[in-house]
Amino acid sequence: MKVCVNSQGFSYDVHSIVKAFYPEEEVAIVVSDDDPEADLTVFVSCGDVPKDDTTSGYVKVENTQGAGRVERYEEYRELTRPLVKNLLKRNLYEVLASVSGRTLPWGTMTGIRPVKVPMKLIRQNEDDGRILEYLKSVYYCSDRKARLAIEIAHREKKILDGLNENGFSLYVGIPFCPTTCLYCSFTSFPISSWKERTDDYLAALKKELDFFAGYYSGRCVDSIYIGGGTPTTLTRSQLEDLTGYIRRSFDLSHLQEFTVEAGRPDSITAEKLEALSAAGVGRISINPQTMNDKTLRLIGRRHSVDDVYRAFEAARNAGFDNINTDLILGLPGEDEADVANTLACIGKLAPESVTIHSLAIKRAANMHEFLTKHADIKSRNSAEMMDMAAGYARSHDLLPYYLYRQKNMSGNYENTGYARDGCFGIYNIAIMEETTDIAAAGAGTISKRVFAKDRIERCDNVKDVALYIDRIDEMIEKKKKLFS
Repeated sequence: MKVCVNSQGFSYDVHSIVKAFYPEEEVAIVVSDDDPEADLTVFVSCGDVPKDDTTSGYVKVENTQGAGRVERYEEYRELTRPLVKNLLKRNLYEVLASVSGRTLPWGTMTGIRPVKVPMKLIRQNEDDGRILEYLKSVYYCSDRKARLAIEIAHREKKILDGLNENGFSLYVGIPFCPTTCLYCSFTSFPISSWKERTDDYLAALKKELDFFAGYYSGRCVDSIYIGGGTPTTLTRSQLEDLTGYIRRSFDLSHLQEFTVEAGRPDSITAEKLEALSAAGVGRISINPQTMNDKTLRLIGRRHSVDDVYRAFEAARNAGFDNINTDLILGLPGEDEADVANTLACIGKLAPESVTIHSLAIKRAANMHEFLTKHADIKSRNSAEMMDMAAGYARSHDLLPYYLYRQKNMSGNYENTGYARDGCFGIYNIAIMEETTDIAAAGAGTISKRVFAKDRIERCDNVKDVALYIDRIDEMIEKKKKLFS
């Protein structure tokens, strides 16, 4: 599908909405005033006007191919660039809704953090009724999604307001997995290829942790999240050494959460769980993604449904009473019956939180190539599947507490974390709302420093493990500039 735009500055927003309406199409954006082969033509007269300056002009959107001609033209006066962008997105949305005969659950909201909008309005003391109307009229959100975002915003605000005034969150990345899953686009490398260098990686990681310990001296940690990859691919002694090093290096006197993403059941042993529990880890995540063996084999997981049950039993025996489980809706070949089976199996395990992901097909993941080669195997999420997951959460007293979206999500839905009251993932909320510093150590991680007036600056590490080990001093120097 070819889309002609006359302003490069809005091409990302145009692509996001067109792709949301036509997820199976390859959408090409052409910057031109006229292209006779374009399926859609978008004109915006303000060009690259700075964000805070006002401008006057017009927005015009028309479909130039297909059945019938649909056009939206609207003039504007004295609007800032963000307001013009919202006007453009609404006009584009109306044309595509008319042409396709469908609407999107999140309307024109294409960003990854839709809860930020109601959160800002709540902090301005707007009442829920006005916020609901705002989300529906300005962003064309469905009533259901708007209410969900408002509910989560209130819950997140309560958690954020309870954090330490001068605290921060610590993320530690372990980029190793038993194998690489078909859908994965994260920084992840097979542990079998790196066993001889995991100690080298941990040594580099400690150097980066030393920097953060020095910079944040006198400030306490709100939450710790050791993620990946799959941290439990490390040996028991390596896990003991890493968690012990963190405890000795940072002020944990006001720590509210210590999470380790156990992730893959085929990386979990009773001994590792006992070591984590003894180190003060209070929350872990065991992530089967599905409880259907045929799908587990297809997506490259070398474990069975029975292994998930065994991992849960070992975690309970080790004393863990706050376990999260990640599930993915829209995995290839799965339908409503498969999702119902997964939810029924998870119900027997009764995790304290369940995170429901809508599959995002990333070009960096093997899933994209797989689906291209196997046209008979579909990746499909549906409103029925999302409703089933939400119904499971309600019936097990799990409340929605954080939410985010990704590009190319199956069904244009969202990822939602549900948890029992008192078991909300604090780090998950902190990373979404970006109101506190994130000190992130490890290959492929991104640190965030939050300044006043909504200013956030980021510093990323190289993704390649060997480069991270060899260039760790360079990574630390970059952080010194950001955090100085």
